[in-house]
Parts: sequence; C-alpha cells; structure tokens
Amino acid sequence: MLYVGFKRIMDVLIAIIASILLSPVLLITSLAIIIESKSKDTIIFKQDRIGLNGKVFTIYKFRSMTVGAEKGGVYESKNDARVTKVGKFIRRTSIDELPQLLNIIRGDMSIIGPRPVLTYHPWPFEKYSEEQKKRFSVRPGVTGWAQINGRKDVPWDKRIELDIEYVKNISFLFDMKIFFKTIVKVLLMQDNVNTGETVNRKESD
Repeated sequence: MLYVGFKRIMDVLIAIIASILLSPVLLITSLAIIIESKSKDTIIFKQDRIGLNGKVFTIYKFRSMTVGAEKGGVYESKNDARVTKVGKFIRRTSIDELPQLLNIIRGDMSIIGPRPVLTYHPWPFEKYSEEQKKRFSVRPGVTGWAQINGRKDVPWDKRIELDIEYVKNISFLFDMKIFFKTIVKVLLMQDNVNTGETVNRKESD
C-alpha cells in the first residue's frame, strides 16, 4: 500500500522533529530520575517486545518503577510501591513513552499502530491464531486504535480485535483520528494505569 511508505517517511520526520523540540523535557526527566534513583544507569527501561512480522525488538521507556519491578508481575496495583515518585508523574503524563521516538527512528515502531506486546504476555507469539497475527503485519505504535478505546482497561481479546480492525482499515484519516484522540487522552490523563488483569489465564496457558 502506497500509504504505508508515506507513513514511514512521516514517522521518521515527526520523530526527529519531536526529539529536538522535546529535548528539554527529555533532559529534565533524565535528571529527575537520576536524582531520585542516585544512578544514571536507571534512566532508560529496556524490554523485549514483539514487533513487525513477529520480530522481537527492544523497546525504550523512561524508567518509572524500581529496578527489577517487572519480576513482581505485569499488572500495576493501586498505589503500587514499585512506582517511583517521578514515575507516577511521567506515567500520568505519558512522558515515560518519549524514548520510543528512538524506536520510531530505528524502524522498530510507528507513531500509530498496535501497541507492541511482551514476548510472553498475553501469550507467546506462536499461540496467536492466524487471524490474531494480522496485528503484527504493520509496525507497532506508540499509540493505537485500542489505546483510544479504553487503553489498559480493555481485555486482550478485544484489544487484538481492535488492532486487527486498524490493520484492515489503515489510512491517513484513520491515523489522524487516532492521533488527535490520543492527544485528548494524554491531556486528560485517562486510562493510563493497568490495575486489573485483562487476559484470560486459560487462554494464556
């Protein structure tokens, strides 16, 4: 599709410009994390995710939890002690996602697309059905159709349905709709905490 090529060019241009314009935010956030954690080694959180065509890549985020917090489980609880003071703020404002601008430039991600899933959650790549694997036929995004339709409150089977709907209807107008609705969600700080299980354990076994 012609639009996919155009989308990739726009992704890179926007990510580069955004990285420059938001450099003060990136710097201040980095310094705040260093001051709180007393270590420059904890600024960026790295994690394996499944991307385009099932290829695994490393996603980047500003660290919002204590080191090793992921061992305590995927879901965040209310007033989760693993989340740092700086982390609470950057999560609520979605600033923690800004390092993914590098993922976009590298070609791992797009600005808009299905969110990249963990290699083991909700289930391993090989356990997705052929229909579900369609969500991996485009680059994963920083935001997507599922994110503006409930984000972290949406059960995984529904999220995947929304992702597939996006893939089947991908277009410039659809992306613009998602982009502007995402801006509203970020400004209102909506649906940005995952406090309940959104995957059927029987399906993930």
